[in-house]
This record gives sequence, structure tokens and C-alpha cells, in this order.
Amino acid sequence: MERVLDELAKAGLQSDARFTESYVDSRVRRGSGPQRIRAELRERGIDDSLIAETLDLYTEQWWEELRRVHDGKYGSEPPADRKEMARRARFLEYRGFPTDLIRQLLFNPD
Repeated sequence: MERVLDELAKAGLQSDARFTESYVDSRVRRGSGPQRIRAELRERGIDDSLIAETLDLYTEQWWEELRRVHDGKYGSEPPADRKEMARRARFLEYRGFPTDLIRQLLFNPD
């Protein structure tokens, strides 16, 4: 299997970089955050430096994506109480968004 992949890579038909870019773009459009995407790519054997390099291209987008995912599920209204806030935070963490961005969204939504 490795030999076949090596031959495909030499022929320019297989590229971890192209796969990673495509995968990240697909997962971002589906509402996944950087932590979840990183874990999924590691499971697929992608090098950490390539993952970091590709995710860095989306650095400016994570806040907008977090808000889009949150508002898509809960609307733009702030949580009514701590229990609701914790529920929303767990959902967003599961989707792979960083805790600092989640806190910022839930405590300072503007």
C-alpha cells in the first residue's frame, strides 16, 4: 500500500497538502472547529506541521464560524442562565472550537 501511495505521489496524483486543504475546507463548511479538524486529520496520518499550516489559513474565520454554528442552533439570543450557557459551551466544544473563543461568544456576544 505504501509503495502505491509513493508512486502516486511521485506522479503528482496524490498530495497530502491538497487532501488537507480540501478536507479542512469541507469540515469548516460543515461547522467543525479547528480542534476537531486537527484531531480528525491526525487520525488520518497527516503531519502536524501541514495541519497547522492549513488551519492557519482560517485563523481570521474561526470567530465567524463559531458565531454561525452557535446562531444556527440557538439563534442570536444570549443564554438565559448558567445551565443554558454550559449546554451551549459543551455543544461548541464538541464541534471543536477553542474554549477561549466560546467564552468570548457566551460572555461578550457583541
